[in-house]
Amino acid sequence: AAMVQKYQSPVRVYKHPFELIMAAYERRFPTCPLIPMFVASDTVNEYKSEDEAIHVIERRCKLDIDAPRLLKKIAGVDYVYFVQKNSLNRRERTLHIEAYNETFSNRVIINEHCSYTVHPDNEDWTCFEQSASLDIKSFFGFESTVEKIAMKQYTSNIKKGKEIIEYYLKQLEEEGITFVPRWTPPVACKSESSTSHTRRPVSPAINIPESATKEGSNNKEILNTSSSPSEPTAGTPDDKLDADYIKRYLGDLTPMQESCLIRLRQWLQETHKGKIPKDEHILRFLRARDFNIDKAREILCQSLTWRKQHQVDYILDTWNPPQVLQDYYAGGWHHHDKDGRPLYVLRLGQMDTKGLVRALGEEALLRYVLSINEEGLRRCEENTKVFGRPISSWTCLVDLEGLNMRHLWRPGVKALLRIIEVVEANYPETLGRLLILRAPRVFPVLWTLVSPFIDDNTRKKFLIYAGNDYQGPGGLLDYIDKEIIPDFLGGECMCEVPEGGLVPKSLYRTAEELENEDIKLWTETIYQSASVFKGAPHEVLIQIVDASSVITWDFDVCKGDIVFNIFHSKRAPQPPKKDSLAAHSITSPGGNNVQLIDKVWQLGRDYSMVESPLICKEGESVQGSHVTRWPGFYILQWKFHNMPACATTNLPRVDDVLASLQVSSHKCKVMYYTEVIGSEDFRGSMTSLESSHSGFSQLSAATTSSSQSHSSSMISR
Repeated sequence: AAMVQKYQSPVRVYKHPFELIMAAYERRFPTCPLIPMFVASDTVNEYKSEDEAIHVIERRCKLDIDAPRLLKKIAGVDYVYFVQKNSLNRRERTLHIEAYNETFSNRVIINEHCSYTVHPDNEDWTCFEQSASLDIKSFFGFESTVEKIAMKQYTSNIKKGKEIIEYYLKQLEEEGITFVPRWTPPVACKSESSTSHTRRPVSPAINIPESATKEGSNNKEILNTSSSPSEPTAGTPDDKLDADYIKRYLGDLTPMQESCLIRLRQWLQETHKGKIPKDEHILRFLRARDFNIDKAREILCQSLTWRKQHQVDYILDTWNPPQVLQDYYAGGWHHHDKDGRPLYVLRLGQMDTKGLVRALGEEALLRYVLSINEEGLRRCEENTKVFGRPISSWTCLVDLEGLNMRHLWRPGVKALLRIIEVVEANYPETLGRLLILRAPRVFPVLWTLVSPFIDDNTRKKFLIYAGNDYQGPGGLLDYIDKEIIPDFLGGECMCEVPEGGLVPKSLYRTAEELENEDIKLWTETIYQSASVFKGAPHEVLIQIVDASSVITWDFDVCKGDIVFNIFHSKRAPQPPKKDSLAAHSITSPGGNNVQLIDKVWQLGRDYSMVESPLICKEGESVQGSHVTRWPGFYILQWKFHNMPACATTNLPRVDDVLASLQVSSHKCKVMYYTEVIGSEDFRGSMTSLESSHSGFSQLSAATTSSSQSHSSSMISR
């Protein structure tokens, strides 16, 4: 069975009033020269309300699909019929269009929904959006062919939609029609004196409060959009992406690519509770997986969890690289290339990789490379603003002059491979071009060791020059302006990048010292991780002395679905027995899993539930708080979420059975942080909870806290 194909458009903004757009839209019926496949359309049903505010019209449209003759012959049809139902509401100024196929409706299900509405911030502009789904149940064995044809036809028509409206707007203008009055309620005239009132609703001033009240007190929206008139603001309803913004900040995407971005972003907004990466970063993960939305979602979620676990958001602000790195790491940012991409220069041949690994350990080295990548993301954003076009990757210039056998030292190569792996996984599609200069004779050996670890997409961007070839035709000058070619490559630009050199042996540290240091670096995280198994929840004990305290929590579900509970008990649970852990130690090396609630305890007698259970899906980030009413012991519990059996029958669903056969599906992983705050400090700290413990702050445009418990939402209001 084929997958259901889905499409969701960005918001397209027409800088014309709704009524004029409607006049243009009406002209595409019954036929339209710009859509040759649209052969005819007949009105099947029509309804008009008495005051003419509502107009519903149903048409049967005849399409001549551009498909191979053979396929038409097999299908036994020349034309395909669609039913299109348009509901125009002149009072609300909306048009909703629903369309579905009548031909082959038992084999293929096509649904489309489009809407024209008034722009929320400017009532003289009109927004257009469309979404569709295609489900091919069966088609004489030609399912995938039909799917390809349908998708091709559909995406080419999306492009045309805008042209058609603009074509008819121009036609209207040529006929002298540039204004269509708004609908006004008919008034029954009783006497002459009341006629002055009949014209009032035309004045737009009356429509303004109406739309303002409808939006609720949403003044924030209106304020945000006035930031700077020259930049296209993303002033679209409910934080949707509009087509102009995509073009300016993200580049030329095909309709299906736009659709993937919008759908993945929507999914993130729903599951990650407001902490989502910037659009250009989401797009990088989609590009890395050729816009396969499921694969992209998987690597993006892993990366978000990793960022949170290792506090990557705070690297640029909080981590100061050790002096050894500042002195001996021969790399740095240096202006930009001819395409406006930030340029990073690395004098690898001058760098004592062995010395750096011995003096710092690979963790500190990795951390430094991460901070370079974070800085790269920041520079791309900056250059996108400066150059007025989307720039989402950087260029790296690696000078191998001086490379020798010392660079092939195993631990050094191992560190390099590990760093490449982490960067590939978390900064996909950030390397626009890699220029490798002055490659010596040992280089092919190193290259054979490293290249298998590098993604194919990335490898295509490598240019390798031996000796002084980079100075010849097709060399550096093709990619970098003459004025900024660094001095050590024979250019005239002073390059601030450190020169490297050998790290003094006195700075080397023993394996033990490094070992301890390594642990310190990566566990500098405020989060703890726990494993949750079927039948073995993870529980955390919090003892409350002062009755009116606030327990706060913030956790990520990294794997599996879980149920989160919070209980209260007057007596202390027994300390966890070691043997309960031993049972699981096979499946969870070092996985933290603790049970506190005694098997003989009864809910309602020995302990009570103080918040309703919360089901959390894989990938979700949850923040919340509970105001305690009694002193005593509180237990936070993360429990394996059992899928309910199918509602209609009590037999388990096939998927459930399959899932239960996979051992890995019995294990969930959670990363959590909890803190107890006195209630008087709570008000002030609500903000600190939002900002400091939401791990993706740097990457996210907005951070919101989901206070899911009733008690906390009352306080934070």
